[in-house]
Amino acid sequence: MKSSKSSTLLDLNHDLPTTAADVLALRRARQDAIRGLETGMEFPADFVAATPAALRARKGPSGLKPFEL
Repeated sequence: MKSSKSSTLLDLNHDLPTTAADVLALRRARQDAIRGLETGMEFPADFVAATPAALRARKGPSGLKPFEL
């Protein structure tokens, strides 16, 4: 099935009007995203590495039955 109308491409320079407020909002959003990524990269550093002895001492699931259909 073909459409009888041909689609026209969107010209971002002319067909999508933006204001100075739009550009400012996009710049703020970009800075917030960058800060969020930096915070996310620092997050794992807050955890203390577990020693092998501490990992061996941990108890696994007990008394749980395997899932059955």
